[in-house]
Order: sequence, then structure tokens, then C-alpha cells
Amino acid sequence: MDRKPRTRSLHDEVVERVRDMIVEGEILAGSHVPERIICEKLGISRTPLREAYKVLASEGLLTLLPNRGAVVTRLSAQDVEDILEMIAVIEGLAAERACLRASDSQIDVISDLHQRMVAYYSRGELSEYFKANQTIHEALVAAAGSPQILNTHRNLTSRIRRFRFAGNVVADRWERAVREHEAILMALQDRDASLLRELLRAHLRNGWKVVRQRNRSEFIDPDDQLPKETGARQVRPKIRVSVTSD
Repeated sequence: MDRKPRTRSLHDEVVERVRDMIVEGEILAGSHVPERIICEKLGISRTPLREAYKVLASEGLLTLLPNRGAVVTRLSAQDVEDILEMIAVIEGLAAERACLRASDSQIDVISDLHQRMVAYYSRGELSEYFKANQTIHEALVAAAGSPQILNTHRNLTSRIRRFRFAGNVVADRWERAVREHEAILMALQDRDASLLRELLRAHLRNGWKVVRQRNRSEFIDPDDQLPKETGARQVRPKIRVSVTSD
């Protein structure tokens, strides 16, 4: 008996669409999420949108304000740098374990993901490329065989997803990132733990150099806080208001 393919729930769809708007810079850091515009764009009521807020807040992308909706979380440059350093440590540990423990089939899956990612790059599909890219990093960490390491990695990467995406907007950096991933895959296939660890760290560092310079306006002064009386500083949302059919 044939089974019908699973379809995503409305909740999952809304979470992904709003997450993409934040990560791709359609809604700027520090701005209120424009509920009415998003509801019209997605053809939904406010209830599923506000449920999506909870997920995105848990990922560190949104800050919830009681009775005033949500704002896109702003981080300081030092916040992002600290998180990247922790990710580098975790991916380095995962690299060593993956080279020792990963099965050949796990490495083959990562290789297939890499080829899919390269195809997205060749077609200029940045959004799909980025999702495949993040899946590769997660699969590599998963190959270490530790749920604790994987969960910690997920929690950290979700908080700076916007900045990981922004690094690829610059064409030269995007091209270099693809070449770096080629080297990362080869090191994994060779099970060269030392080289893989260094390549992953350099990959993070190289992307950060571009983002820190290009996206400096998105970072908050570390001494700034959300005023309790008025909420976050308002920035006009950079969101397209036309309703498009999927």
C-alpha cells in the first residue's frame, strides 16, 4: 500500500518562512516583526505567527516583548565572535571524533550533500545553498556520535544564522567558501582529523572577516540594552509587502 508523502504543518511552514526573512535580512536586526504585513504575505492569521515567535525566540533570532510582539534580536560583534569561537571548538572536537568514528555511509551522505550544495551555488540559489551548507556542518558534527555535542552546536549556530548567511552575499567570499568546503570534504574523506579541524576553524574565521566589516551596522553596542518602557529601538522593516503565490 502506497503511503502519501508527509506534508509540513502550517506551524513548520510559518516558522521557516519567518526564519528565512530574518536570516536573509528582509527584517532588519532591532526592528519589530511587522505582523500585519507578514500575515498578509503568508495568508495566515496572527495566531500561527505568534506561535512561530516562540520557536524563533528559542533559537535566539527573536526577542519577545510582553503585549508588544517581537523584535529581531541584535547582537554585539563580540557576541558573534565569542559564539563563533565556541562553534570552532565544538566543530574541532567533532572533526576528530568523526574521522575516527564516522561510517563510510555517513561520509557518503555528507559528500552527496556537498554536491547538492555546489549545484545550488552553480545556479546562484543562495537561500537553498545556505540551507544545504548548514546541513553539511550539522551532519559532520552528528558524525561525531554525541547527541550532547550536536545539540550544543545547534543551539549556538541558530543564534548567528543571520551572520553565517550574510558572509555568502559577497560573491568573492561565496566562491571561496565553496572551495573551502571542497577541502573540508576531502580532509573528512581522508580521515585527516588535524587538517579537518584547522580547515573548519579557518572557514569560520574567513567568513567572519567579511561579515564583521560588511554588516557592522547590524551589531549593537555591548552596553546597550532593550529599554523596559519602550522596547527595542525601531528600525523600518526591509520587508517586501507584495503577496506572492507559492
